[in-house]
Amino acid sequence: MNEGGNSIRRVNVNIAATDVESYRKLKAAGIGTYILFQETYNREQYLKLHPTGPKSNYEWHTEAMDRAQEGGCDDVGIGVLFGLSGYRYELVGLLMHAEHLEARFGVGPHTISVPRICPAEDISVQDFKDALPDSIFRKLVAVLRVAVPYTGMIISTRESARMREQLLHCGISQISGGSRTSVGGYTTVERHDETAQFDIADTRPLDSVVRWLLENDHIPSFCTACYREGRTGDRFMSLCKSGKIGLCCTPNALMTLKEYLMDYASPETRAAGEALIEKSLADIPLERTREITVRHLKEIEEGARDFRF
Repeated sequence: MNEGGNSIRRVNVNIAATDVESYRKLKAAGIGTYILFQETYNREQYLKLHPTGPKSNYEWHTEAMDRAQEGGCDDVGIGVLFGLSGYRYELVGLLMHAEHLEARFGVGPHTISVPRICPAEDISVQDFKDALPDSIFRKLVAVLRVAVPYTGMIISTRESARMREQLLHCGISQISGGSRTSVGGYTTVERHDETAQFDIADTRPLDSVVRWLLENDHIPSFCTACYREGRTGDRFMSLCKSGKIGLCCTPNALMTLKEYLMDYASPETRAAGEALIEKSLADIPLERTREITVRHLKEIEEGARDFRF
């Protein structure tokens, strides 16, 4: 999708479990990561929460990532909704799922998401005896990061700005900004939260989130290079586990950040971003790569777009 010189370069898909042939169609359509949350690995609790309908088949849902891999979707994202069952069981379930995918396909999950029960219409956290306190949640994220160091770990705007900042120090590597969960939520400037799936705790617009990251010396990356260069599945995993992926990540992050600063950022955010880009160029270890990155950054200033390593 391209509009006004800017483009949506990667579309991830989060849909219910389906069959191998449908996953082949998704792969042929060029999707990025296929994402499906288990919700809970506790079979008894799962069946209680899904008594009827297509999601009521525990095995069909739990084995979806195997069928996705068989259908060619080699970048998959998993997760549970912490608070539906005991967190120890869910944590072990996530780790065993990741271990299974690695053992069978040589590819662990590209991402792991860690949502937890939060307030929503007609839902109170107090009604869930296994809801996680902040202290346990932070430890859980840290354990996941140590156990599955190669995966991207995602935290959404369900969590407050304060908690998201803390979790960045525990291992979270991907966050959202300016999110809306209501029907047609992105079609108007005003928020229409009466149809929201759940309450948003961090309501800051994307520009504010980007500036916050910059001010904390994080590089907000909008990179899609690995997907578009065919570095997915086992090819991505081998680079990630060896640490060689970093040779691409920093320059690609800086160039996509530069695009954001030029096209969307407020003056304050752009100033903070330009300063961090200048500072971070020294972190590119290969001189040739650094020289090419500097050249592309200048070309982006002049209107060019979509450079990648």
